[in-house]
Amino acid sequence: MKNRSELREIIMKVIYQVKIFNDAKTDYDVKDLIKEQLEVENEFVNSSVLGIIEKKKEINKLANKYLKDWTIDRLNKVDQAILSLGIYELCYTDTPSVVAINEAIELAKKYSDEAVVKMINGVLDKIYHEEEK
Repeated sequence: MKNRSELREIIMKVIYQVKIFNDAKTDYDVKDLIKEQLEVENEFVNSSVLGIIEKKKEINKLANKYLKDWTIDRLNKVDQAILSLGIYELCYTDTPSVVAINEAIELAKKYSDEAVVKMINGVLDKIYHEEEK
């Protein structure tokens, strides 16, 4: 059984794949992408991935509002996936805000450089302080 941090990493990887397939205009089944990453079906992963896809426009709008001199589509796809997960958890789930932000930062530390870690932290912190849940 994977812990929540490991499950968030799987969510990030699936969202990354979704972004690749969408950009390539390739058909895919999101449930198959999830199954490739998980041995056992997991409601947290399923609901998070589907929620991020469903709320994509709202998530991108929030990201773009708080990204300074950038837009989310200019970030690489891994960073987009991490930021999307962080915003989704912060705004659309019952995950405590400090946990949502910290988990996104930990993923960024693992997969991105220090500038991106700071950027993701800054965006999520601004959303936390300025947006209503």
